[in-house]
Amino acid sequence: MPSDARLLLLDRDEVQSLLLPDDVLEAVREAFVLHSHGEGRVFPVVREPLVTGGVFGIKSGDVQAQGLLGFKAAGFWPDNRRLGGAPHQATIMLIDPATGRPVCLLDGNAVTTMRTGAAGGLGLQQLARADSTSACVFGTGVQARVQLSFALRLLPALVEVRYATVDGQRDAAFEAQFAHRCDILPARDRNAAVSESDIVITATPGAGALFDTQAVQPGTHLNCVGADTKGKRELPEGLLERVRLFVDDQAQARQIGETQWAADMPCIELGDLLTGKARADRHPTDITVFDMTGLALQDLTVARLLHQRAGAAGVGSSIPWAW
Repeated sequence: MPSDARLLLLDRDEVQSLLLPDDVLEAVREAFVLHSHGEGRVFPVVREPLVTGGVFGIKSGDVQAQGLLGFKAAGFWPDNRRLGGAPHQATIMLIDPATGRPVCLLDGNAVTTMRTGAAGGLGLQQLARADSTSACVFGTGVQARVQLSFALRLLPALVEVRYATVDGQRDAAFEAQFAHRCDILPARDRNAAVSESDIVITATPGAGALFDTQAVQPGTHLNCVGADTKGKRELPEGLLERVRLFVDDQAQARQIGETQWAADMPCIELGDLLTGKARADRHPTDITVFDMTGLALQDLTVARLLHQRAGAAGVGSSIPWAW
């Protein structure tokens, strides 16, 4: 058997140095399009609680025509904060589909963060009202920051942001990151902030409803990120029955996303909007929701981009990997 194969390793800093928002946006768009055309497969998700208090998951898939195969092993370990680490942990592996040999192993934290932000941005482009000027963001962590960053990047009319923290306190660092791009202040009242916003972004651990159903006004669009496991939710009971629902993957959203709380609701996949298989035809008074559970294909298209870019730039550590 061949013994001269090599495995490329990309650590956190190397991955971050190679990630560019516009390139990630295009890679994520490609993932949605491949999914819509049935050219990219998404395999059943593993998402299981651990006795340690963490949640472990595997997302995997392939694009057979492109020779793209791999998985992301990831999850949420809340006790990591006490240890000085990030609670979300992810590792991505690309595999040669012809042989099963691993070709690239890379840190998946930054990939997960940015590809999810890019997916949220595409959702806003497709579903939010074009005249949207105000947003309410729930959460100020890594995912809330990237969601807002892509929102401001892709919606130039967005100028006013209100945010809500878990303890109701001001987050000076969060404000400082965006103060030069918008008018940003903490939300004094969550329901009032929602009712006064054109866009609502929920990026929390998904521990429960963040606001009341009646706070959501006609014409609002909501990007929902935090529900990614059975039992999680961010939206209040009864809201999904009032909205037009859009998802990244129907089966996955009904299993672990916000859609699990209204699994019989009709929904449209975002990829079908991008390929023209479906149309949003938003009316000014429609309430729209994009339930984001994260596609394995997004991780793979971005990881392939990084693998190619690292090879061209001579970035990463190449180690022997006999097979």
